[in-house]
Amino acid sequence: MNLLAAGHDSGMIVFKLERERPAFSVSGESLFYVKDRFLRTFEYSTQKDTQLIPIRRPGSNTLNQGPRTLSYSPTESALLVCSDVDGGSYELYIIPKDSYGRGDTVQDAKRGVGGSAVFVARNRFAVLEKSTNQVLVKNLKNEIVKKSVLPIPTDAIFYAGTGNLLCRSEDRVSIFDLQQRIVLGELQTSFVRYVVWSPDMESVALLSKHSIVIADKKLAHRCTLHETIRVKSGAWDDNGVFIYTTLTHIKYCLPNGDSGIIKTLDVPVYITKIYGSTIFCLERDGKNRPIIIDSTEYVFKLCLLRKRYDQVMSMIKNSELCGQAMIAYLQQKGFPQVALYFVKDERTRFNLALESGNIEKALESAKKIDEKDHWYRLGVEALRQGNAGIVEYAYQKTKNFERLSFHYLITGNLDKLSKMMKIAEVKNDVMGQFHDALYLGDVRERVKILENVGHLPLAYITASVHGLHDVTERLAGELGENIPSLPKGGKKASLLIPPNPVLRAGDWPLLMVSKGIFEGGLDDAGRGGGAAEEDYDEVADADWGEGLDIGDVDSLPNGDIRTVLDGEEDGAHEENDEEGGWDLEDLELPPDSETPKTANSNARSSVFVAPTPGMPVSQIWVQRSSLAAEHAAAGNFDTAMRLLSRQLGIKNFTPLKSQFTDLHMGSQTYLRAFTSAPVLSIAVERGWSEQASPNVRGPPALVFDFSHLDEKLKAGYKATTSGKFSEALRHFSTILHTIPLIVVETRREVDEVKELILVAKEYVLGLQIELKRRELKDNPIRQQELAAYFTHCNLQLPHTRLALLNAMTVCYKAQNLSTAANFARRLLETNPSNESQSKTARQVLQAAEKNMKDATQLNYDFRNPFVVCGATYVPIYRGQKDVICPYCSTHFVPAQQGQICTVCDLSVVGSDASGLLCSPSQVR
Repeated sequence: MNLLAAGHDSGMIVFKLERERPAFSVSGESLFYVKDRFLRTFEYSTQKDTQLIPIRRPGSNTLNQGPRTLSYSPTESALLVCSDVDGGSYELYIIPKDSYGRGDTVQDAKRGVGGSAVFVARNRFAVLEKSTNQVLVKNLKNEIVKKSVLPIPTDAIFYAGTGNLLCRSEDRVSIFDLQQRIVLGELQTSFVRYVVWSPDMESVALLSKHSIVIADKKLAHRCTLHETIRVKSGAWDDNGVFIYTTLTHIKYCLPNGDSGIIKTLDVPVYITKIYGSTIFCLERDGKNRPIIIDSTEYVFKLCLLRKRYDQVMSMIKNSELCGQAMIAYLQQKGFPQVALYFVKDERTRFNLALESGNIEKALESAKKIDEKDHWYRLGVEALRQGNAGIVEYAYQKTKNFERLSFHYLITGNLDKLSKMMKIAEVKNDVMGQFHDALYLGDVRERVKILENVGHLPLAYITASVHGLHDVTERLAGELGENIPSLPKGGKKASLLIPPNPVLRAGDWPLLMVSKGIFEGGLDDAGRGGGAAEEDYDEVADADWGEGLDIGDVDSLPNGDIRTVLDGEEDGAHEENDEEGGWDLEDLELPPDSETPKTANSNARSSVFVAPTPGMPVSQIWVQRSSLAAEHAAAGNFDTAMRLLSRQLGIKNFTPLKSQFTDLHMGSQTYLRAFTSAPVLSIAVERGWSEQASPNVRGPPALVFDFSHLDEKLKAGYKATTSGKFSEALRHFSTILHTIPLIVVETRREVDEVKELILVAKEYVLGLQIELKRRELKDNPIRQQELAAYFTHCNLQLPHTRLALLNAMTVCYKAQNLSTAANFARRLLETNPSNESQSKTARQVLQAAEKNMKDATQLNYDFRNPFVVCGATYVPIYRGQKDVICPYCSTHFVPAQQGQICTVCDLSVVGSDASGLLCSPSQVR
């Protein structure tokens, strides 16, 4: 007995004395496992079970101290047996080759202490040392070769490929490379009990108590599966499907997370290997047990997932896949056309056919059901698809005269609309008759209807305004003195009748495309193409007699034309029989008779090849270019943003929205077509000429040009000189926002663009500092500091002189004479052309020499070279750490790492970027 129950006041607790899961390890075609006190091996191919060596001495078998895990190295025939003895220990056995079949040989094992031990190479194994959170790599002599500190607090390690370990903590797992000592992947999970790798080591299943997480070899998450019953074991089959067991079932898990039950279990088993439809398991008593399963269901779903439709069609034909669960699954996954072939119930078939757009199948089911609601729904779907014949047939079946009349009106079938008016007259449907007369523009019929129902004044007015004088005189005599008066003058009257149809519309034209693999190939075996053809003909040639009973209207018998045609065909057959008989060799057929009548039905199931559409010009632009501007011009904003993010670290694209739109609109022009047709979009190419080949597409025309930026730069200079700092800041910011979407041709122009970025950056930073200074009227110390920093921006010489003059004035007024004298000296060194500037600087310098002191301490040391932080506006002196914007190269203090640059307002400070790409010459 392995269970112990302890009762208490509110219930009972059941304890398990011994671990029931056998320790095992799979290596190739062999299974190594522990049973009783022996190591045994099981060969899958021969199903031979062999005892190898004893692994525990008699008397050492205390409670719950048996082997927990095994790890086997096939090249060295070495085995690691891990258990919970002494808080976690391992034993290393070398299995002699002559021990197969002689399982009584006792050998001394090399032992050690460790939470887990697993082989990581053919002659190296790793041991977890929990106390120091280290892993010890040892050789087969049990000697330490290397030590590595693990990246996370680890309580167990698992094999993850040669030289790699999967480390487990309470809430996550990570893959650790022992050689490079780096983390290759990490994943948040619940507490993992077992790890199962696929045979190709591309996928891994992490088994917890009530969940399974599927991930790839880098621990990128694929799907998570939750179970209400404990998960016991699992293995991967040859198709990449994970098969696992719970206490009561064998189940499967597809790569997309779909799962299902394969088989119910009487007792818990532990899967060791899967061969085709055979699952090899270990029972709790250590007995190997093969289980045969039916894998049809999950292989079918896998084929659907991987779009292997030829296999799906084969399985539908040859397998017995059925049931509401399968139908619901196919509907849920968007395959109603496949589910259609599993259903016998006509109502369900009808619903699935409508859902998949298979109007022919829906028509078949509607005929068998023959209910008004189904005919109505069929008509709605046929109208959506533009199948006028079936719409007409459905309206006939439901006797929906109003819809039928309107259908004939919009399709231009005025002959049948006239018949509808006669039918309404026979059925005494006055409103229907009047509507049909309106649709036809038949004024005399409208007057006749109004006169018959007693509305003589209306009949008189209608006849009078339409110029029917003979009818007007007759009605005037009947009305006597009650003749209604007509308004005189006013607006000019116009005749309201429907326009005559230019052509009679039938079914909407459909593009001839290759039929899907599920169309035509999976029809019922007893139903041939001819039957489908007859149904279609029945709809297309549907007469009025069967549904509406109007044969007497035209004094013609129903089906008259069809009878004549049938008679001609019968005569032709008789004639052929008399001439040909069985003498096939002497039968000379004309060329037209080479195609038999049944060819029409076969042609319907043949493959139609659609004309290959040409590649859009915008797609050609995107494929040929790595320039963000040309991607934006093509309208592919997503890839343009990805390119800018990779090249310049740009994350904030809001300032570029208008530029993106302008580029796209500027690279397209539009030509008007017919009134009912959409406009034609024409791509505008850069550098197009009449001599260019029509088959060679040039790059898109761009609305932004480098010369435009030169004009913006001059406008910015002018505004700065005038002291219009807000306007100047707007000009220089526009330059920074336009440059990422500029394209130039030569390397020299590329250098000029990069130089322009630096110029615009210096001005934007300096102007921001000056505008900030003007806001701080109550903080004179900060005002002086910002004025001093402004002088260290790399501006044009006239603007540098103005900045120095401004800083000198501010500091002199604040009695910081030493600092003011420094600015005066720098101003005089520039040799200002304005004599007043020179005079003022000399006067300040002369006054400062009498008292070379500062009244207040400033965060400013002009002797120590520095750059100004673009966000905090503080100096970053040489030698101090800083981070840089990858686009405009503005410097920032380290605290701004990861923030949006305040100068260009585009890029992330400190991010990695490959650099500006603005010319095809850089790519070549």
